[in-house]
Amino acid sequence: MEQSQQPQFQQPLPNATAVLVLGILSIVVCFITGIIALVMSKKDMALYAANPGAYTEASYKNIKAGRICAIIGLVLQGIGILIYILMAVIFVSAVGASGGFN
Repeated sequence: MEQSQQPQFQQPLPNATAVLVLGILSIVVCFITGIIALVMSKKDMALYAANPGAYTEASYKNIKAGRICAIIGLVLQGIGILIYILMAVIFVSAVGASGGFN
């Protein structure tokens, strides 16, 4: 006797929209949201890998897009911090070479 397969309804991943929003915000605002997006996306990607049939492909694509945005945001913020540090070092060395603010 053959068991009938009941249609399985797919649901979106729990944090798909949040990861996408936080990833985009990491590019615009600050890197903290990028870190949060990466942590949340790791959990949801593990959920999808464990049972891909239970979740929609669109929500998985949102997770991937949010993760990419978060990585881009973190890289841009890191470059910005390095530039600020470099500018501070140049300013301090210029002030030191000129003898101060006399």
